[in-house]
Amino acid sequence: MTDLTLASTRRSLMFSGAAIAVGALAGSSSRPLLEPSIRTRTAMPHSAPQFTRAAIEPRLLKKALAALDRHAGTITARDRIAIVDFNAPSSEARMHFVDVEGGQASRLLVAHGSGSDPDHTGFLKMFSNAFGSNASSEGAFLADDYYVGKHGRSQRLVGLDATNNNALGRAIVIHSAWYANEDMIAAHGKLGRSQGCFAVGENKLDDVFGFLGKGRMVYAARA
Repeated sequence: MTDLTLASTRRSLMFSGAAIAVGALAGSSSRPLLEPSIRTRTAMPHSAPQFTRAAIEPRLLKKALAALDRHAGTITARDRIAIVDFNAPSSEARMHFVDVEGGQASRLLVAHGSGSDPDHTGFLKMFSNAFGSNASSEGAFLADDYYVGKHGRSQRLVGLDATNNNALGRAIVIHSAWYANEDMIAAHGKLGRSQGCFAVGENKLDDVFGFLGKGRMVYAARA
């Protein structure tokens, strides 16, 4: 990325009087990422958040930040966001947690819906907002309240776009699942599939809940 392109990108991603450090994210696109424990300011008030640089596709990052700006009236907590890169296979840690103020991120594994990958290739083939599709939906989601359901502890998501506005009715949520654990990669080369939910590993749910809280955005798409 040239200096002129980087400067232009930074200007285009300005919002709420602050800009994310795009150079720290887009500039590290070829670097592997270790998965650190996520420590938030809320959970660890006397410790600095532990983040590392993450490789987020610049076009996807730009789309996510545009969505954050577009839904500013609904998304009141704008300091942190989650971005799910569905270009990546389920064998890659593709759910990015972005510290908007600091410009750094962490990431972990997340499953996609069986209706989005009917042949179970490990790659998302299509999105759907339809009831009964068992597919993942694209767009901006508002992280809402917590509850205990058939998948245990879960967090409801409210779809904010025409492409995912059935999320609440479809019960598209964040929950943990055995088929999203890391050992699935060694055994099968991919994760199992959800019914459209953002399923994470059983030992990662507290990290997700601690980072997102209520009122923040989850953005899922392909660049």
